[in-house]
Amino acid sequence: MTGAPAGYDPRAFEPFAVTADLAVLTVRGGQLHVLLIRRGQDPYAGAWALPGGFVLPRESAEGAARRELAEETGLPAAVVDALHLEQLRTYSEPDRDPRMRVVSVAFTALVPDMPEPAAEGGGDADRARWVPAGEARQLAFDHAVILADARERVGAKLEYTCLARAFCPPEFTLGELQAVYETVWGTSLDRPNFRRKVLATPGFVEAVPGAARLTGGRGKPAALYRPGPATALHPPLLRPTEGHQR
Repeated sequence: MTGAPAGYDPRAFEPFAVTADLAVLTVRGGQLHVLLIRRGQDPYAGAWALPGGFVLPRESAEGAARRELAEETGLPAAVVDALHLEQLRTYSEPDRDPRMRVVSVAFTALVPDMPEPAAEGGGDADRARWVPAGEARQLAFDHAVILADARERVGAKLEYTCLARAFCPPEFTLGELQAVYETVWGTSLDRPNFRRKVLATPGFVEAVPGAARLTGGRGKPAALYRPGPATALHPPLLRPTEGHQR
């Protein structure tokens, strides 16, 4: 890498920091949950926040996101390394952090039901836990805005991508897949219509030959499916309009 151009003075620009923050979402007990940490240091000591922290000088934003998630939640390194992170957007309002000018690169991670985080957090977190996303309102910094943006992005992407499968175990029933859509969208779906649309979408799911799982009802065990090769839904699986199910 070549040096700075002649006459370039980096001191002419005010320095600022970069952080990486994560909205890690899962479905637990029929509710959408987000992974939060309780801050053990100022600013916002004692407040709940999304996992995240400062990007080190020789580190990528995604690398910092994974490192901070492991440090603050105590989740196993293998679990953190396997997460599929999707960049959400950049948050750069000048006064979003009281310490100095801080720009945050936010990520979302969508996961099936994960282990409980460590009882005691690490880094600048003193605790981590799963919280129903609808109850996560008073968050540190602008993390409530980041979480709201993440929920809206996930809800929209469920319509035209196969993202819902990320909330499911490797093998799942169509009822479990439908529960993901109902939980994220906050609405009920007609079961026969949902099943018909899913099975008619090429590559969305594949049947697991001979496999079935008992569900809560008295009927026969439900067939198991796994993700198919598709990444997009054609046609899209649209959210029902108010008072109308698709």
